[in-house]
Order: sequence, then C-alpha cells, then structure tokens
Amino acid sequence: MELFYSRDIEGGICRLDHDESGHCIKVLRHRCGDEISVIDGCGTMYRCRITSDSHKGVEAVVLESTPDWGAHPYVLHLAVCPTKNNDRYEWFAEKACEMGFDRLSPIIGDHSERRILKTARVEKILVSAAKQSLKAAVPAVDEPVSVKDFIQNHADSTALKMIAYCFEDESVPRRSIKDVLGAYDGTEIIVMIGPEGDFSHEEAEMALAAGFIPVHLGASRLRTETAALTAAASVYYQHM
Repeated sequence: MELFYSRDIEGGICRLDHDESGHCIKVLRHRCGDEISVIDGCGTMYRCRITSDSHKGVEAVVLESTPDWGAHPYVLHLAVCPTKNNDRYEWFAEKACEMGFDRLSPIIGDHSERRILKTARVEKILVSAAKQSLKAAVPAVDEPVSVKDFIQNHADSTALKMIAYCFEDESVPRRSIKDVLGAYDGTEIIVMIGPEGDFSHEEAEMALAAGFIPVHLGASRLRTETAALTAAASVYYQHM
C-alpha cells in the first residue's frame, strides 16, 4: 500500500510537500484523478483524489478520513540516551516505530558519551517507518534533556514509569519488565533506558524517589539500542 505524508491538510484539501510530491509524480507516476492515501502523522489516514499533479506541490481533495488508523492500544513514551554511534539510535527508533510507540525523549545521563542528537533526522526516519508499517501516527521527538530533568518533569505523572539499569541494589530489587507490565491495567507507559555506561547510582536513586520502578530485560546484557527495542517489544507483545 502506497502512503504519503502531509501536515498540510485543511478545508478538505491535502497538499504534499516538495519531496512527497516528487515521489508521487516522478517516481510513482500518479496523475490528476488518481486516488492516493495520505497520513497526517497525528493518527488519521485520508483517501484523496489528485487535482493538481505538479511534482513540486501535489494538491488533492479529501474523499474520506479514517481516524486512529493503525493505532495501538497504549501510549508508550521511550526516554533513551543517545548511543555513541548515531546509526544505532536511528535503527532503534525505526524498528520501535514499526511495532508502535508514541514519544521519544533523548536523555543525557551522567555517563553519556554522546550529548548531541539531530532530532530532525530521527523525525524523518520515523515518518518513513510509520508509512512502511501502516500507521497514521508518527512518534513525537523531543529535544534532548538531562536524565535528572526528565525525571523531575515526570515525577507527578500517573503513567506506569520504569527505569532499566544493569547494577543490582539489594534494597530495591529489579523486577522483570514482563511481570510489571502484566500487573498494570492502564495504558500510559514510560520507560527509561540508559547510555552505554548505564545510569549513575544518583540518577537511579532520583528515579526511584520519583516513582519509577526498577526493571530488568532478562539475563542478557543488552546494548542501549537493543534494550530500548526490547522494552518497546515487551509493551507491544503485552497488548497483542
């Protein structure tokens, strides 16, 4: 199924940007009168008929709209430290989007080696992943913040909040993410994943004080991007 992406849909008219228009007209050879399917990134899919087939700016009239198209029955917010290799972070974001999540917060920890992330590139990858996996909603991407700021900003959240770290604390044992998800009857979920050097003890203590549940993702030691994808997959399978 061909899908196009547009945030310019108003008054029954859909307009594609330069890149989407070029792909529609030059690559796929669509012309006036053809019907196309367009997602708005916010959850709605539109069936449209092309009325202007310029490769610089396609215009189409909306025939039908389908809200919550390809939606999942939960709201998943992933807070993940950027990896040393940008490609690994982008790979995780793409694959997690295919399964389904709603917001990505790049967080910078005490042990983070990478402290800069180009969010615009991640956003572009997520648009492609949403189209490929037949979803009308594209996950939001926040600007990077520190781990401690993220914890403070979500201290009052009523969502199920989890933090995955590798070290053991006998006073607060980690629980399996599978067990924690299985006991939760809500829909809003936040998962924090640390950098290659893990969260610091101070960050973990701050998270626990803010109501985050310490979890593990199994017996294997996972890379940051693998841990983040495993967390997304755990939520996905819990709601199948």
